[in-house]
Amino acid sequence: MTTQQDSDATSTAAALQEWREAERTVAVARRGRVAAEAAASAAMEAVDAATATAAAAAATAEAARTALTTATLAELSAARTASAARTLIQATRSDVADAETDVASADVSEMEAQLRYHAAIDRAAARQ
Repeated sequence: MTTQQDSDATSTAAALQEWREAERTVAVARRGRVAAEAAASAAMEAVDAATATAAAAAATAEAARTALTTATLAELSAARTASAARTLIQATRSDVADAETDVASADVSEMEAQLRYHAAIDRAAARQ
């Protein structure tokens, strides 16, 4: 095997390794996006539940004047929970956007690595 063939084999192997690493990065980014989407969905359900709790607390306060103080505190707690859930949704949506950006970047990196790998193979084949 000539020095040039050794160099082509190394270059091809390096390109293949780079492509494999890019594929792993894409897989991790996609799993991150799926996790962020699941968290966003859970946060949306938490907002719905907290909003329902706030409405129930308000109705309780109106119907039971003797428990007005307790119902007001429950309503305040539910409103705070809803506010916290909304904040979580905003953060999670940001995570989803970041995950989508990561996936897009990883997809581009993988495609570039794949193109370099195929170019290395073509160069190696052309030299033989």
